Amino acid sequence: MTSPTTKRLLGGLVAASMFVALAGCASAPEDTESTDDAAASDFLPCMVSDAGGFDDKSFNQLGYEGLERAADQLGVDFKAVESSSESDYAPNIQSLVDQGCSLIITVGFALAAAAGEAAIANPDIDFVSIDDVVDNDFDGETDAPNIKPIVFDTAQAAFLGGYAAASFSTAKKVGTFGGMNFPTVTIFMDGFAQGVEFWNTQKSDNVQVIGWDRAAQDGVFTGGFDANQDAINTAQSVVDQGVDVLLPVGGPIYQSAASVIRSSGREIALVGVDADVFETDPSVADLLLTSIRKLIDVGVEEAVLAAGAGNFDPTPFVGTLENGGVGLAPFHDFESRVSPDLQGELDDIAAGIIDGSIPVESYLAG
Repeated sequence: MTSPTTKRLLGGLVAASMFVALAGCASAPEDTESTDDAAASDFLPCMVSDAGGFDDKSFNQLGYEGLERAADQLGVDFKAVESSSESDYAPNIQSLVDQGCSLIITVGFALAAAAGEAAIANPDIDFVSIDDVVDNDFDGETDAPNIKPIVFDTAQAAFLGGYAAASFSTAKKVGTFGGMNFPTVTIFMDGFAQGVEFWNTQKSDNVQVIGWDRAAQDGVFTGGFDANQDAINTAQSVVDQGVDVLLPVGGPIYQSAASVIRSSGREIALVGVDADVFETDPSVADLLLTSIRKLIDVGVEEAVLAAGAGNFDPTPFVGTLENGGVGLAPFHDFESRVSPDLQGELDDIAAGIIDGSIPVESYLAG
């Protein structure tokens, strides 16, 4: 039986595709040079995490950092509450409503249903939804005019990551696995696989992708987003197939992947997601080839600054390579170990993705 969350996500794909052309016209968030002190004086921005918590060194942490920076620039306090399970989402949002929050940011697609209901019930409070368009009735529009969706076409950046992984691999096998088969997870896996396919086409090579089947749109998943034994077992199942590059998608599950890599006795490069994990988690920095980034912190920061200045804009923002909303992190310690031609090739590919000559498929593609 399909769960309510899965039904909402699948229905949301239709909505996302309907408004992405309009949203894609929006420019990247721009720096705000000054803010209206009067507007900001009683402004209280707030945030609710998903079950990963604000110390996940990834998705939620980026959102929190963006909120923190914006509040500091505005000279205002902020409130942030962590969720430990799905049952916390609606109560946590309501607690922030009750505390007089002016703006409530929900981090992650799992909060969309609760965020939509709260926004409709509280039209005087502005909402920002990270990674979901909040179209719970599937009519192709965001459910309320006081919700700003911030979503990311991470397939574009993952395409670059897949190409880099294929270039680096000597085993001719690269792997990936995710937390759950949700669009915001599989968009990384599918873009990664497309990048590997492009490498194979350009180089007449045959690098395999273990863990994701593009034709079936299915792959290997842990069943959740915790760095636990299930994640370790899942990572082990992919590593055992001989991969030498591994992309785990789902917040802290990369930590389980790192432990499997260290115990493998082989050289296996890790690819991070969301943040530049080299910067956010030094404990795995030596394993990281690169990270597939979506600039959640920048999107949150600029949305909060605009709202604090009295300029809340509900226009959806879709992060792309062109507007800088997604990108590939530097190779850092692997810089001397990748092909000297790789960065130039990636720059050319990125330009091709931006001008449309290299198509990248995703549910957010315009």
